[in-house]
Amino acid sequence: MIRRAAATVAAAVVLAACGTVRTPGQALRSWSVASGFGSAAVTLHGDAVSVARVLRGPDPTAKRLHLVCAVLLVDSEAANASLPTPVDQVTRLLSRAYDSLGAAAHLCYGAAGAGGRQAALAELQRATAQLAEGRAALVALSG
Repeated sequence: MIRRAAATVAAAVVLAACGTVRTPGQALRSWSVASGFGSAAVTLHGDAVSVARVLRGPDPTAKRLHLVCAVLLVDSEAANASLPTPVDQVTRLLSRAYDSLGAAAHLCYGAAGAGGRQAALAELQRATAQLAEGRAALVALSG
């Protein structure tokens, strides 16, 4: 009898938790923690800094260029895999940023000449600004 009562109480608690209505801000905060967004954003920013440093350097070797570009691509794809967020606006902003980071990585990979490096740097700059915009929206909307 006691076991049955305990099981009933436990089931009620679980059902109550499932039915809890959360605000979009609460859902966004939970998503941010569960997806590791904070560390992913820091990693992507560090990748972008590394790529920019190599692209701005004097004639980077193909191996070095390919390495930093590949790391950026892998990390942007991993971050993109954590989407969608619970808030459509934040999902759109982050998706655009991750897509632009991927595009910058592809441009970087083929940026042997100075013109190619400038195009990759321009896309990288656009992507990091988009990432900052997405991060700011996430912070603002999650309260």
